[in-house]
Formats: sequence, structure tokens, C-alpha cells
Amino acid sequence: MSEIIREKIEQALQSVRPYLVADGGDVEFVSVSEDGIVEVRLTGACVGCPMSLMTLRAGIERALMRDIPEIKRVEAVE
Repeated sequence: MSEIIREKIEQALQSVRPYLVADGGDVEFVSVSEDGIVEVRLTGACVGCPMSLMTLRAGIERALMRDIPEIKRVEAVE
């Protein structure tokens, strides 16, 4: 995907990052595929947290898909 999409992803992640940092975690952008699948890495307290899947879907994925229509899904990678 284009550099513009990558920049939009970083901006959208910045919007959710304060909530993650407040709980001792963070998120890193890893990659985005041509078909709109974004890979992120959860770090800090988010690793192994039982709520991390909900954080990924309800927080991170929702923010990215709201701001960037080209995004179809967000996946966590290790």
C-alpha cells in the first residue's frame, strides 16, 4: 500500500496509543498488505493480557477502519 496509507495508520495508532500507555502497554505498526490487512505488535502490559483481543478489535481495529476505509482487518503478530 502507499506511503500515504502508512502515514494514516501511524496517525490512527497515535489516537489510541495514550489509552494503551495508561495501562502499561503500547502498539507498534508492523506492516500492511495490499489487500488491507494491517499487522501490529502489542507490547508491554498488552502482551499476554486477557483483554488484548478486545483491545485489538474494539480499539485499534475500529480506529483504523474508521479513519482509513482501505483497511479491512487488523491482526496482532508477535
